[in-house]
Amino acid sequence: MKTQLQDGQTLLFIGDSITDCGRREAAHSPLGNGYVKMLSDLLTVREPAKKIQVINRGIGGNTVDDLRSRWQEDVLSHRPEWLSIKIGINDLNRHLCRQEPLGLTPEMFSRIYRELLTLTKEKLPECRLLLISPFYISRDTLQDSYRARVLQLLPEYVQAVAELHREFQTRYVPLHEIFQAQLEHRHPDDYCPEPVHPHETGHLLMAEAVYCALAE
Repeated sequence: MKTQLQDGQTLLFIGDSITDCGRREAAHSPLGNGYVKMLSDLLTVREPAKKIQVINRGIGGNTVDDLRSRWQEDVLSHRPEWLSIKIGINDLNRHLCRQEPLGLTPEMFSRIYRELLTLTKEKLPECRLLLISPFYISRDTLQDSYRARVLQLLPEYVQAVAELHREFQTRYVPLHEIFQAQLEHRHPDDYCPEPVHPHETGHLLMAEAVYCALAE
C-alpha cells in the first residue's frame, strides 16, 4: 500500500498542540516529535523514491478560530498539494468551561471550519484535503465528571467534521472512533498520559491512520 502523494508535492499539517508536538522547539524542529514526524518517516521508508515536502503548522492551544487568523500565511502561502487539518478539542473545552472568547459551540465550530475549507478550495482548487476528527482518549462514565461531560459533547464536534468531509469530498480519519475501538482492549494509559495528548504509541496510531487515509 502506497499513498496517493506524488514526487515533489507538499503535504501541510495544521492544528493544535497534538499536531504542534514541540515543532517550535529547537530539539524537535521543524516537524515536532509526534504523528507528523512519524508520518514523514513512514513516507521515507515506505516510498523512498518520492521526495515529499512535509510542513507542520500546528500551534498548541489553537481553536478553529485561531486557524482562521493565520490561514493565509500558514496554509495558503505555501500552496500545498495536500492539506491535513486536525482541530476541535480546544473549541470543545472552551465551550464546556464557558471560557472567553465564547462562540466555539459546535455550530460556530462548523461555520468557521466551513469558511476555511471554502476559502482553500477557492484559492487552491487542486489541493486535496484530509480532515482528522477531534478525539478524547477516555471511557469515563462517572456521572458529571469532567471527562464524562467531554465524551458526551464530543460527538457533536466529530459529527461537524464528518459532515464537512462529506460536503467537501475530502479524505477523513475518524480518530475518536479509532481510539475508542482500541480502548475496548487496552487501558487509556497505553496511548496517553491524559485524554488529550497521546504519547508515542498514540501518535504512532495516528500516523498509521493518516498514512492509510492518504492511500485511499
